[in-house]
Amino acid sequence: MKIKNGERLQVSIQGYEGSFHQMAAEVYFGNNVAVIPCDTFRDVIKIASDNTLSNGGIMAIENSIAGSILPNYTLLQNTDKLKIVGEVYLPIQQHLLVNPGVKLEDIKEVQSHHMAIQQCMEYLGEKHWKLVETEDTALSAKHIHARKSKHAAAIASKLAAELYGLEIAVPNIHTQKNNYTRFLILKRAAEINTIEDADKASINFITDHTKGSLAKVLTIIADGGINLSKLQSMPIAGTNFKYSFHADLEFDSLHQFQKVKEEMEGFTEQVRVFGEYKRDKG
Repeated sequence: MKIKNGERLQVSIQGYEGSFHQMAAEVYFGNNVAVIPCDTFRDVIKIASDNTLSNGGIMAIENSIAGSILPNYTLLQNTDKLKIVGEVYLPIQQHLLVNPGVKLEDIKEVQSHHMAIQQCMEYLGEKHWKLVETEDTALSAKHIHARKSKHAAAIASKLAAELYGLEIAVPNIHTQKNNYTRFLILKRAAEINTIEDADKASINFITDHTKGSLAKVLTIIADGGINLSKLQSMPIAGTNFKYSFHADLEFDSLHQFQKVKEEMEGFTEQVRVFGEYKRDKG
């Protein structure tokens, strides 16, 4: 499938149509974006890297409750074809979905991804429904629609309800109301122009072997007037307890970031930039 000029923008996502990944895609690119569903994040990276298959990809990287998705940091490290060009912080709102006409008293089982079920246990714990774990929230919605289930409900997004003609029987059944997932917008490095008004960067660095080198790097960042919004240690494969560090930096100008990056290089073995982009201010 060759992407041609004038065709809809197509981006790879993990999950199915109606998933939160698709919602993030529509927030960033608009409702006309077409998504390419993938079973795994590895497939997201593979398809996003191929200019005959897509215009890029979207990948979740962390959740305000569950924390970082560590394997996805590794995927970023293992590709040199993609760069981060943006981010989306999406509120995760879980709804109880049913086929039209189905009432709460008709429900005997609820289907969804295990994480979604766990996020809604305060509500579900008050019921006597059978809880069925599936591989994806949106896929659960698709299944109960396709089977015209009269005794099954799904936990999924509002978008899934719209796509599959379902009704929201009970909105916002998630326990933690302040639940956000951060998604990264990925495009091929060879096709990216500098984002002149960028105010955030995602980098990975490896400190040298001198004593206190990490503290010195962090001091350079702070003294440079840059906000360190994320610091995640990652084990380096093939080494004995040696780590690299993923950092998200917020700044006022690219010049400010470049100056701090140059100073960091004096106390590190490597500084790699995954992307410079505009941060999502919500």
